[in-house]
Amino acid sequence: MTGGTANGASAGGDPEDGIPFGDERRQRAADVVSAALTDRCAAAFVHAGSDRDPGLRYCVPTPPSGPTAVAYDGTADEWLVRSSADGIGGHPADRLASALADRGLEGTVLTPPRLPHDAAIYLERAGFDLASTEALERARATKTAGERERIASAQQAAATGIRRAASLLAESAVDDGRLALAEGDGTESVPLTAAHLRTAIDEAIVGAGGFPAGNTAVDPDSSRNPDEPLRPGEPIVLATAPRDRTGYYGGLVRTLVVDSDGGRERRVHVAVTQSFRSARSMLTAGPESVTAVEADLEAEVRSFGFDTDRTVATEVAGVGLEPRERPFAGGDEVGPGAVVRLDVAGAVDSDSRIRIADVLVVSDEGERPEWLVAPSQSLSPASSL
Repeated sequence: MTGGTANGASAGGDPEDGIPFGDERRQRAADVVSAALTDRCAAAFVHAGSDRDPGLRYCVPTPPSGPTAVAYDGTADEWLVRSSADGIGGHPADRLASALADRGLEGTVLTPPRLPHDAAIYLERAGFDLASTEALERARATKTAGERERIASAQQAAATGIRRAASLLAESAVDDGRLALAEGDGTESVPLTAAHLRTAIDEAIVGAGGFPAGNTAVDPDSSRNPDEPLRPGEPIVLATAPRDRTGYYGGLVRTLVVDSDGGRERRVHVAVTQSFRSARSMLTAGPESVTAVEADLEAEVRSFGFDTDRTVATEVAGVGLEPRERPFAGGDEVGPGAVVRLDVAGAVDSDSRIRIADVLVVSDEGERPEWLVAPSQSLSPASSL
């Protein structure tokens, strides 16, 4: 079967300004892949995998279950899809290779670097030469309007989860040097643990229509036992990266402290939050590499006097159909249309950090990038509600 032309109406998905979401995304893929085919004098682009493969899902709006192969015929401006769900028999990549040959296509076929080995063999048996391309990854690095809405939906679920944890911390009381929650008529209490908070975050994410996807963690870098009661005055890192019902991920990290007494944790917090403002200003001026943005974040934190090797950690990476995707390599460009997560951590002591992560939508040059669903970055649980 064919999957429709690049701008056809055969794709599924939710309406997006009159353009079905799946078609909007596939049109973006066709534009980038078509340019790669022209530049390298190639006949077609081919990918294969399952409906869990993010690249395949990008090209096929409603991918069938089971092994599937998809091709973009640049000459005909048409997508072709073959799947085991067709009920025809034979390997989908074998049937797809035959279909391309029957169209009179020959020569080089471009594929992602991670094309399954059996699919490569079927294409070669059909007479095609294979060459790898990152065109699909480049297409995915710039998000369509529909994709940004999906990421915002996942980010909203993440924020709901973080706020639920903040509410429990705000309600907690100190009992014998440990955090505890009132139970029943209030005369009894139960210890508040990292495991308790993680479960509460996941339940809130599900209640908001998201899926935790196994990405929620409380104090992920701490040596503390997750079943030990949490303590007042110690930074508690809440990290989550849920996905929405269409498979798009968000990413959010907050650090909260119950009964903070200030000191070094306050200084680190000011430095970390200031670094976000600096990076946003940097990306307002124009595109920068991942390395440059990470370096700017780190330099801003260090400018507050945190200048030893292990005190600061930064990471910049795209979010989309994967919780971490292009741009993420040092030389990748963070430019207009990119949706990236900025993750910054500063050490308070040997076993605790102030860590914050938010998702930023990069706009055209000269326009300020926008934060997606960004709850308060305060250390106070009550201020995060």
